[in-house]
Amino acid sequence: MASSANMAVNQKIEDHTGPLDKIKPHAELIAASMSGILIAAGWILEKTEMGTLSVALFLFAYFIGGFAKAKEGIEDTIENKELNVELLMILAAIGSAVIGYWTEGAILIFIFAMSGALETYTMNKSHKEISSLMELQPEEAVRIADGREERVHVSELAIGDFILVKPGERIPSDGKIAKGQTTIDEAAITGESMPSSKNPGENVFAGTVNLTGSMTVEITKPSSDTLFQKIILLVQSAQSEKSPSQLFIEKFEGTYVKAVLAVVVLMMFLPHFLLGWSWNETFYRAMILLVVASPCALVASIMPATLSAISNGARHGILFKGGVHLENLASLQAIAFDKTGTLTKGKPEVTDIVVREGLSAEEVLLKVASIESHSNHPLASAIVGHAKETLGQELVHPESIEDVPGWGVKAHYEKEDWKIGKAAFVGKENSEQFADGAAIKLASKGKTTVFAERNGELAAVIALKDVVREETKQAIDLLKSQGIHTVMLTGDSEKTAEAISAESHVNSYIAECLPETKVEHLKELREKFGTVAMVGDGINDAPALATANVGIAMGEGSDVALETADIVLMKNDLPKIAEAIDLSRRMNKIVKQNVVFSILIIMMLIASNFMQFLDLPFGVIGHEGSTILVILNSLRLLK
Repeated sequence: MASSANMAVNQKIEDHTGPLDKIKPHAELIAASMSGILIAAGWILEKTEMGTLSVALFLFAYFIGGFAKAKEGIEDTIENKELNVELLMILAAIGSAVIGYWTEGAILIFIFAMSGALETYTMNKSHKEISSLMELQPEEAVRIADGREERVHVSELAIGDFILVKPGERIPSDGKIAKGQTTIDEAAITGESMPSSKNPGENVFAGTVNLTGSMTVEITKPSSDTLFQKIILLVQSAQSEKSPSQLFIEKFEGTYVKAVLAVVVLMMFLPHFLLGWSWNETFYRAMILLVVASPCALVASIMPATLSAISNGARHGILFKGGVHLENLASLQAIAFDKTGTLTKGKPEVTDIVVREGLSAEEVLLKVASIESHSNHPLASAIVGHAKETLGQELVHPESIEDVPGWGVKAHYEKEDWKIGKAAFVGKENSEQFADGAAIKLASKGKTTVFAERNGELAAVIALKDVVREETKQAIDLLKSQGIHTVMLTGDSEKTAEAISAESHVNSYIAECLPETKVEHLKELREKFGTVAMVGDGINDAPALATANVGIAMGEGSDVALETADIVLMKNDLPKIAEAIDLSRRMNKIVKQNVVFSILIIMMLIASNFMQFLDLPFGVIGHEGSTILVILNSLRLLK
C-alpha cells in the first residue's frame, strides 16, 4: 500500500491525464465497494434459497475484494521470506468458506479491503502537500534572447539564460533578479505566509509566486537541480525512511504471524479433545482466532502517523529527513545553539555613537562612513550601511586614504587628518578616558568599539554588535517551557558571550569555542543530558550537526542546509524548533495510543473467542474496525 502511494507521488503530474490515470488512485476503494455490493446481493439470494448463485457471488466478492491484498501478501512473503498479516486474512477467509460461513468470510474480505483502501488514502493524503508542490512549478518560461521573447519548456533553460516573469506568475527555475523590483510569495519554499520584497541581485526560487512587479531573472540552476526539486525529493525520501519503532513492529510482525499460525493449528484439534467441543465449533473458533489475533491495527499504528507528521512539518517549512529524526526529537533534553547567524542576525549593526562635545554627530558619522566606504571590513560595511540609512545623503570622497593592516585606516579630507580603527591605533589611554569611559562601558555589554580621531583628538567612538534576532527570546523561552536545557556555543570572548546569552535567555554558554572544539563540547553535553540537538547554519557547523543526536540547520532557503542536517528550518525562524518538538511529541503520543489500543482490542477479542462469546462477524468488525480507528487517529497529525 505504501509503495503504491510513493509511486503515485513520484510520477510527474501531467496536464493531460487519461480516464485510467484518474481512476487508478481510487482502485482499491472501487474494488472494495464492488465486493460489498456482491456480498449484499449474495446475502439476499442466500435468504431466497438460491444457494448456488449466492456462493458464486460470494466467490466473485472474494476475488475482487481480496485480489490486491492476496497479491501483496504473497509478493511480500516471497521477497522478504516472512509471513504477514495479509496472508492471515486470506487464510481466515478461505477457512470460513470451507466450514460453510461464506457470508462471514466475504465480510472479512470486504472490511479488510476497505481498511486497506483507507490506509492507502492516508498515505496519499500525507503526500498531498508534496503532490501539490509538484504542480506548482511551471512547465514553460518566457526566455529573452537577442531582444526577443520566446516561450520554451523549463527543461530547455540553461544557466545564464534570462527569463521574464510577470506579476501573478510562478517562477519556473532558481535564479537572481537582473532587473526589476517586486514582492514574492515564498510560502511553497519557506512555509512563511508573509510576502518577501526582492531587489536586483537577490535570489529567487522556483515555485514561488511573483506578486507585484515584472522582473527579469538570470537562471543560476537547471530546473532539475532547483531548491524546489530538492525539497520534494527530501520529503519523499523522508517519507520512505522508517522510524525505529516502525522497523521494530515490522520485524515483530513476522514472528508474531508464525506464532498465531502455530496456535491456530493447535486450536483446530486440542479444544475438541480437551474441552469436548464439536469439530465444527473447534474449527470455527480457530478461524475466529486467525482473524482477531492478526496484528493489522498494530502494524498500522506507526507509519500513517509518521507520514502525517512529516507532511505537516513540510507544509510549515520544517523538513524532516526521516522518521528516526522526528521520533528522536521528542526525547530531547538539551539543545546547543551556534551564536552567529542562529541566535543573532550574523551581521554587526551600529548600536551607539558617542561624539566629543561640540561636534555634530551627523557630520562625524558622514565623514567616518565616507572613509570606511573604501574598506571591505564587515565593521566598516556596517557603519556605511547605518550612515546611508540614517542620514539619507550621499557620502563624500576623502582626498587621500591609506589602509593600515591590522589597525585601521588613515584619511585626509578638507585639511582634516582622520584615523579610524581600534583603541591602540588612536592611543589606548585616550580611548579609555574618552567621554567618561564610554568605550569601557560599551565593551562590558559585549559590543565592539571603533574609534575615530580627527587632527590628533578623539572625535567619536562607534559601538557595533551582532544583534540578537527578535524571535530568539521567544524561541528560547518556549524551549525552556518544554523542559529543554539551552546552551550557546560561540567563539566570542567571555564578556561578549555573557552579554549575548543574557539577552537571548539561554540557560548557559561556552565562550571562546573554536569550530573543532564544538564537537568536543557536544560530546560532553551528550554524556550529561543524553539526547542533544545542535542548531547551526548548516555549513561551517557541519561536524557539530553530525555529532549531535539531531542536527537542525537554519535554512533561509539554502540548499546546502538540506545536505548537512537531520532537520531543516526553511526560514530562519527559531520558534519553529519548539513547533517541531511539539509535533514530534504529539506523534509519539498518538503512536502510543494506537499501540496500546490495538493490543487491548486483540487481547479482548482473543479472550472472548476462547469463552465462546464471539461470533465471526463481530470478530471481523472488532478487528478491522480497530485498524480503521487507528488510521483515523493518525490522520489527526495532518492538522
